[in-house]
Amino acid sequence: MGDEGGKRGAGEHLRPFHAVDLASLHSMICHTIDVSYSDVYPVRAVQFFKEYHSEKRIMERNETGEVLIMENDGTIVATGALVGNEIQGVFVRPDCQGRGYGKILMAELEKRAKAREIRKIELSISLPSRKFYETLGYEVLAERSEDVGEGQYLNYWPGEKALL
Repeated sequence: MGDEGGKRGAGEHLRPFHAVDLASLHSMICHTIDVSYSDVYPVRAVQFFKEYHSEKRIMERNETGEVLIMENDGTIVATGALVGNEIQGVFVRPDCQGRGYGKILMAELEKRAKAREIRKIELSISLPSRKFYETLGYEVLAERSEDVGEGQYLNYWPGEKALL
């Protein structure tokens, strides 16, 4: 797998999420939302993202699907989940973006979907992640907007990809 834009270490590996990871994983997700979303989304939308990816939601994803974690030398650098035919909660730590972690994670989630004979994978695409998903072959569908209150909106796109 490519190492686009950076170096990856020998201490990295992809593994299933365990309950003991919850606090660290949630902290990484919130940090990533703060850094990657605050410049492109209004304050209430950023808060919506954090609530949507709460510790409770992470545990629900793990109970109804499978959550994966990418570690590098014991530090969580990326995560994503496969729930039914949907990929959810994909995040790469801001200081680790551009190093290929997201591509490795997505390839593994797609591989697991194929193994379950899922023919089409779906996901939601945020403003900062659109180019990434387009590069991976996801079709970006019509823009959607979620009213998050006080005249603020969270804009996103549903996306899908056929798995052969």
